[in-house]
Amino acid sequence: MRHLEDELTGLVRSVVEPMGYELVGAEYFQRGKRGAVLRVYIDHPSGDHPSGARRQGITLDDCGRVSHQLSGVLDVEDPIAGHYDLEVSSPGLDRPLFTAAHFERFRGRKVRIKAAVKLDGRRNFEGRIAGLERALVLLRVDGEIWEIPLAMIESARLVPEF
Repeated sequence: MRHLEDELTGLVRSVVEPMGYELVGAEYFQRGKRGAVLRVYIDHPSGDHPSGARRQGITLDDCGRVSHQLSGVLDVEDPIAGHYDLEVSSPGLDRPLFTAAHFERFRGRKVRIKAAVKLDGRRNFEGRIAGLERALVLLRVDGEIWEIPLAMIESARLVPEF
């Protein structure tokens, strides 16, 4: 499944970035008997709209444009066998983190991480990103630093703070 996700991310990137958007990430997963889902998160690079106008956030029109373009490419390339739903959205306040660069960019922010396997008896962590060292996310949890291998992270999302 990881190979398919990597292939899909590359294909999605080849559509999204030339349109002037940042590809935050793509997730592919099975949703029971209802088929699969390809979820794509987009944003504006540095908050800039592709037209050059300064704007906050992704709109429904942005998602529609990307969905339309991406659907055409996915229909031609046909990387997914069987039925699936395509969802295109903004990353939202609880932005998912996919790459080492994301963890570096949001250093100091509160994050919730789910590990693929138990690390010292636990899979769920919530704390502040203290940094990135080699391929390890340094997470400060209750005054203690945890080293979580990037390759072992199943999911990670920012925790909104108000």
